[in-house]
Amino acid sequence: MEQFVHIYVTSDIHGYVLPLTYGNNEKAEIGLAKTVGLLKEHMFNRSNTFLIDNGDLIQGTPLTYYHAKTDQADVNPMVLLLNELNYDAAIIGNHEFNYGLPYLYKTIDDSKFPWLSANIVHQGTEKPVFGQPFVIKTFDCGLKVALLGLTTQYVPNWENPEHIKGLDFLDAVETAKKWIPYLRSKSDVMIVSYHGGFERDLRTGEPTESLTKENQAYQLCMEVEGIDVLVTGHQHRLLTGEVNGVEIIQPGTQGTGLGYVEVKVNGEGDSWEVKDKRARLLSVNDHEPDQQVLNLIQPYEMKTQKWLDQPLGQVDGDMTITDPMLTRLVDHPFIEFINKVQMDAAGVDISSTALFDDHSKGFSKHVTMRDIVSNYVYPNTLKVIELTGRDMKDALERSASYFSVNEEGDPIINPAFSIPKPQHYNYDMWEGIDYTIDLSKPLGHRIVNLMHKGKPIESNSLYEVVMNNYRAGGGGDYPMLKGKRVVKDIPIDMSELMANYILNRGTIQATCDHNWRVMVSSSLKNKRSR
Repeated sequence: MEQFVHIYVTSDIHGYVLPLTYGNNEKAEIGLAKTVGLLKEHMFNRSNTFLIDNGDLIQGTPLTYYHAKTDQADVNPMVLLLNELNYDAAIIGNHEFNYGLPYLYKTIDDSKFPWLSANIVHQGTEKPVFGQPFVIKTFDCGLKVALLGLTTQYVPNWENPEHIKGLDFLDAVETAKKWIPYLRSKSDVMIVSYHGGFERDLRTGEPTESLTKENQAYQLCMEVEGIDVLVTGHQHRLLTGEVNGVEIIQPGTQGTGLGYVEVKVNGEGDSWEVKDKRARLLSVNDHEPDQQVLNLIQPYEMKTQKWLDQPLGQVDGDMTITDPMLTRLVDHPFIEFINKVQMDAAGVDISSTALFDDHSKGFSKHVTMRDIVSNYVYPNTLKVIELTGRDMKDALERSASYFSVNEEGDPIINPAFSIPKPQHYNYDMWEGIDYTIDLSKPLGHRIVNLMHKGKPIESNSLYEVVMNNYRAGGGGDYPMLKGKRVVKDIPIDMSELMANYILNRGTIQATCDHNWRVMVSSSLKNKRSR
């Protein structure tokens, strides 16, 4: 007897439900409401379905931030939706920890579906933290499908230590090797849903990034026997294909698409054999948002929109961003403002920050909470760490590698910061020191004229620097920052610090001291002067 298993996958939704961007409330082809419209259309009258969310669900928009910070009494809005849609399981993603373990545990308690992660265990044990790390679903025909959940083991390199206290993150590949033989003996089809991505080119196997074990999907395909389907995420890519006989899929981010894998099996009763597998990416473009989702989310959305429109203050001068690349090439008042907020909160005179993405617009004259959260999109806190001059220069060299130079001698983004996904958030701009990035010099030797208070920075001298918790933990491939002495921990979200900074002053000044610069070719200088 021939049967089909229909696997549907969402991943990296990041709190996007409505088809809009919160910065201006303009319509966009995104959001779980549109994904669900597509999902219901596709699942209609189908049997043998398996519905999975692959993690990074509950963080990423003002909707989820407002709930986590001010409205926790209600069920998490994302969980409410997945409950109503009868999801079979969700995977713990790295951003699930951003609001702390108590919030995550409440989110899980409110869920009518299991949250899976076999490789997140109680410290010093091999006991999974979130209960049973797998599910086995038996269909009416007798066919059994197993799902094992895994999470990128790199979480401790990014997350606030208090948010993962008492947890160990084991190697995802070794954990899969432990569980899959058992699950294969209990099932006919084996799915692994891994909140992590691919570290190598799917076709050639060549590394596409530093092999830090942040992403191990290729290794899972090559080294772990018995996987039929591997669901991936974390990198926000759109991927389908086959690696070493494993059907793979990664369905993007923010609800822009739905992953679908069809598995054909033959057999009956307790004996089934996989005959064919096919993965497809389904776009939400031109699909209407689902009315059930819109109705369910409306009470949460109304409170969020009211909160976003709170006036905070105004800007004297120009803090708008019109060209993100130019903002990274030339010191900008908005970046200087963020560094000023950090230095004010920390009581130090050296700071670093980044322009996280190319969607940030900076501040117009009148600033609301909407402006804060649409520009500063992560729930980062701050740390002051003690660095040597050598550490500081090494960190600046890492940032300087963000740039490549094209044939005309103009700066472009190094593909290592744009492939497989944009990583603009890993290019830092510093305040409180003076420096030049000389793109005519080789990587690792681009930082020149590095000064502090008019004097050259000495390699062995110590400096106190404030930065976000992600970077202070070495996140973004900054190993020179990891493990440094923490002088001060500031456990308040940057969005709150920014809002309070403006509220306390009423008017903020758009200033820029041009303490750093990027030396570029004359052709770009001419372009910038026009």
